[in-house]
Amino acid sequence: MRFTIILTLLSMFSFKSIAQSPHYSDQKEEFHRFYFYGGWNAGAFSKSDITFSGVDYNFLLKDVIAKDRQTPFSVDQYINPKNITIPQYNFRIGYFIKKNWHISFGVDHMKYVMQADQNVKITGDIANSGTYYDGSYDNEDIKLTEDFLKFEHTDGLNYINVALRRSQELLDFNKVTVNAVLGAGVGVLYPRTNTTLLNRERNDEFHLSGFGLDGTVGLNITFFDGFFIQSELKGGYINMPDITTTQSSADKASQDFFFGQGNIVFGSIIKFKR
Repeated sequence: MRFTIILTLLSMFSFKSIAQSPHYSDQKEEFHRFYFYGGWNAGAFSKSDITFSGVDYNFLLKDVIAKDRQTPFSVDQYINPKNITIPQYNFRIGYFIKKNWHISFGVDHMKYVMQADQNVKITGDIANSGTYYDGSYDNEDIKLTEDFLKFEHTDGLNYINVALRRSQELLDFNKVTVNAVLGAGVGVLYPRTNTTLLNRERNDEFHLSGFGLDGTVGLNITFFDGFFIQSELKGGYINMPDITTTQSSADKASQDFFFGQGNIVFGSIIKFKR
């Protein structure tokens, strides 16, 4: 994952050396160009230290492993409009502001699932929980069983972001063009976190929890200057210092981690005469 992020950043610096494309330049002079796309992602996450705090407890879990949760493929789950937000999806709208440059707004709906029954290190204190987990811990082993902790951003790890990107034509087959896409973005995290902790009632509400930074490299194939398929590698950093966990407003969690996505999206270009 770190290799993907480094590759993205290096590509952004080196991209300036690519020659300007007359195809995009001419269009910029004649048309306002908007685009939108939608598609799906597969995600990966680095290990994360997670702090849980509230009345009668404050503890840190070290190097917690999490993975995404893919919805099994079916036409009904992925194509039916009423189910379109169930899988891990990406949606974005954008506008070409100058030649090959475009600014866009999007939502990356990822799913973050803490791996159950893993062994991690715990440091901190738990009291008055009515469970055998009460006690003080100093970098001790603990198994993350469901009666102790379930922790998921499954509806989802929603990264709402703006991005500045550059498209560069690589090949032109008259009615089909192949383009490189590079960019960087910043955004906020608005997850719906599913947490059960020490038998406390979960919150499960959407909540503004933190911020993120990202970089993207992609390959775009455009047909008849109106429709396109785009594959993307996207990587970045997420920091969430204010995650809701239970019904008590005093109960919070915090974590930060790196993420990676492999995306496939389908879109359309809309042009208006200047």
